[in-house]
Amino acid sequence: MSHHHHHHHEHEDSPTKTQPQDDENYNLLCQAHEEFINCEYDCCLELLQQLEARGENRSSLLTLRNNRAVVNFYKTGCIQHMPLLQELEQLVDTKFEGGHHQEAGVAHLCLKHGGNAITVARYNRAVIYYHRHMYGTALEALTPLVTRLPALERHMTVLVATLQMLLLIATNQLNRAEVFLDYLQYKMNLVGTAPIPNPSGSPEESAVAAAATPAVTPTAALENAVTRVAGPLQVLQLLTLVLNRKPVLVTEDGTPQFAALKAQQYYIMKDFQMAAKQLMRINDESTQAGTVTPQLSTYIANNMGVIHLRVRHYAIAAKFFQNALRFDQQLATNLRQCTLETMGSARSCEIMYNLGLAMLHLRRPKEAFQCFLVPVKQYHSNARLWFRMAEACIMEHETKLLSEEHQSTAGSNSSSTTKPYGAPCSAVPEPTLEFAALCLRSALTLTLQYKTTFRMGGTSEDSTLAPWSQLQDNNFCNPSKPISLESLEVMLASIYAAYSFASLRLGDHVTALEMAKQLLQSERLSDAHKLLGHMYAGEALMLMNKAAEARDHLEPTFVNNLNAMDLETRDWQLKSVEAAQNVVRYNLAVALALQNDHQTAKSLLATLTHPIVNNKALSLRRHIDAELAATSGLN
Repeated sequence: MSHHHHHHHEHEDSPTKTQPQDDENYNLLCQAHEEFINCEYDCCLELLQQLEARGENRSSLLTLRNNRAVVNFYKTGCIQHMPLLQELEQLVDTKFEGGHHQEAGVAHLCLKHGGNAITVARYNRAVIYYHRHMYGTALEALTPLVTRLPALERHMTVLVATLQMLLLIATNQLNRAEVFLDYLQYKMNLVGTAPIPNPSGSPEESAVAAAATPAVTPTAALENAVTRVAGPLQVLQLLTLVLNRKPVLVTEDGTPQFAALKAQQYYIMKDFQMAAKQLMRINDESTQAGTVTPQLSTYIANNMGVIHLRVRHYAIAAKFFQNALRFDQQLATNLRQCTLETMGSARSCEIMYNLGLAMLHLRRPKEAFQCFLVPVKQYHSNARLWFRMAEACIMEHETKLLSEEHQSTAGSNSSSTTKPYGAPCSAVPEPTLEFAALCLRSALTLTLQYKTTFRMGGTSEDSTLAPWSQLQDNNFCNPSKPISLESLEVMLASIYAAYSFASLRLGDHVTALEMAKQLLQSERLSDAHKLLGHMYAGEALMLMNKAAEARDHLEPTFVNNLNAMDLETRDWQLKSVEAAQNVVRYNLAVALALQNDHQTAKSLLATLTHPIVNNKALSLRRHIDAELAATSGLN
């Protein structure tokens, strides 16, 4: 796998290899290449030094600079990539002269060596960004090469295509990956046809198309992958088809790579039991073979966690994620002192996100919040992640309120002076309601923006441009998979509801009302959200002394049409339509009392039966009786 940036010493196939001068240079180059392959980096550098001493034209100097930088990088044990990156950045910026001849042939000869060196430098630079998880930057760096893919040498073409596929998959651009794959298959003939499962059910042997080139690039599908059997592009082809839910036959060949693909396929097809079995098998086989690496253990533990999260075994999921983090930290204890490749396989950020979700489901909001702080630094445009952070803040606040209520009912009413709000130190985010409001504002802004740019299926007809540059994936929630319009709308509704609630708690009634109204206007509104929207709007209006308007939201009739299932399957206190009706009636009674319609309020209170409103109804009844007594006393 360490060959990821194979620095290409060009073995020129130039037609003018007749002068003895060239032969000698060529021999030195071959020797240097040999030493590099044998990890004799000092000897290699010496030979490059000799080549430079003989160097007569500028283009071969560029090649030398690339090669020397790469060799020095390998000499540090692939650890110090910054000097290499700086040298590559300079190389890529080199304006190469001599390409301005009119005839294409002449220009080609002039560019032969220099152009090639710059191509290699561009590729190497993209590889470094890929390993540093800077996928966007890597894609940009690679674009000039991808656009001229047919013009590159075969060997280079394969490397560039492989890296581009890895980057598209890493950024969840699944539609684009598939279109790019078609291009590689039909225009460039770089991959064969993927094997399709035989519908008749007779087990047909499907040969994986042989790789057209030696496989030097590893794939990200599975860290510790042996890429001898199928070329990396074949593996990426299968992975892309699996991720896009296309029918494809994944034939096991004994490598963990294909076993992992198979597990991925089971998971995507919702066969969670088989997916888990498959992962355990990879674990057992690699343990027996002694090929376990921290990367592989991280991969298995995280994916087992994901499977358990999916089937709602939150405590088990959390355990797996904690194990995955332990393995990952063995890898990344010191990112300054680890190889570029190890850096590329570090996954703590994504695992923390998963652990945070499990903690949220386990009602451990403080821990969830701490987990989410890690990925939000990298994935700061993920609206759903901001929303999850807000949920953690709200849950933490409500938990505190409950415990305070329990304490106060226990009799220590001396602490009536409430402590003022406001985080003591604004530099460190704390799970407070104020911070929740900030998170929700980010989430809302992002989601509304994504809604306007959401792309439905289908591509534009303009076939003059490269097809994959036209396509856009709805991958707004990296590192998660692309989202559907439906889930975007559900997310938007959830954000409005949470924002309205937090605003009510913070005493910002105007925002609370605004958000509740937006919620009620949402498309595809679930019944649970409909109920919340009316309750929050009613409460905000009452707090704004608009009890009459509040009554419009608190008409009990709409509750009767609510779908009972929608209420019962949620993780909240309202477990039935009956509970919902009691809450609405109680709130209506409050509105009536505020309008001094005490008798109607009293008769409504008499109909309340559900324990959820008992205590509150009791105190409201006392309040009304006191009011009535006072008014009758005046008469």
